[in-house]
Amino acid sequence: MQRIIRKSLTLATHEKTSARTFGVLAAILTILSVASIASASEEESATELAKKTQNPVADLVTVPFQFNWNSGGGLGDRTYFLLNVQPVLPIKVSPKWNLISRTIVPLANYPGPAGTRFGGFGDIQEQLYFTPAKAGGLIWGLGPMFSFPTATSAPLETGTWAMGVGGVVIKMTGPWVIGALAQQYWPVADDGGDPETNLFVTQPFINYNFGKGWALATAPIITANWDGPDDEQWTVPVGIGISRTTVFNKRPITLGMQYYHNAERPSGGPENQVRIVFNLLYPD
Repeated sequence: MQRIIRKSLTLATHEKTSARTFGVLAAILTILSVASIASASEEESATELAKKTQNPVADLVTVPFQFNWNSGGGLGDRTYFLLNVQPVLPIKVSPKWNLISRTIVPLANYPGPAGTRFGGFGDIQEQLYFTPAKAGGLIWGLGPMFSFPTATSAPLETGTWAMGVGGVVIKMTGPWVIGALAQQYWPVADDGGDPETNLFVTQPFINYNFGKGWALATAPIITANWDGPDDEQWTVPVGIGISRTTVFNKRPITLGMQYYHNAERPSGGPENQVRIVFNLLYPD
């Protein structure tokens, strides 16, 4: 596998590409915002489907595409782009238990020196959650986590095979969907170089659904790199976003836009993040 893929894209070209992408996605969001719901029952079903997408261990097949533009801070006026493809597959293992497979495939484009850029895949993660098939008042899941050294982009290469444990808890009450994911990855084998995957990740989330598939949400991804210096370990974003679950071209989808500011970050890390999520839904 080729370890480094260098791209001679200039910052100007990248910014134009980002602008075009924002324009297309903003246009789609505008179209969805004026789409009408034909009946009260369809409005209710859109809201219920939206709440189901906000549950990380729901019995729902989804294929989210998460587009992240990171800038500022240690990046200065440059932009670090990260696309996460995150298919979710529920598997019924018994009448009482489901296994939820959540795979994260990152594709990155990172600024290098003298206007050059690095592009390629990051380390692929596989998250497995065992969860009760019949949810109670408190929804939960627990299971093993895996990280594989698949990166082909130099800034993301770790050379680490990592394993760990993860959990999730969710509470749904009225229009609210509230919960948190948490994972810890420990290195089990490494090629001996830096960096090494010794990582804690948590994602608290709060969603307020106000009808017709619309929702306000915050879901910051908080990380701690335990191999970093004591004052360089944590990244803590703060922000908010909006999303809508609807039907587009006969396919249920969710489209969302979020903004986060890293209130705590390593000195070389980005300060701001714009996130756009396009989620294909496959309900029963």
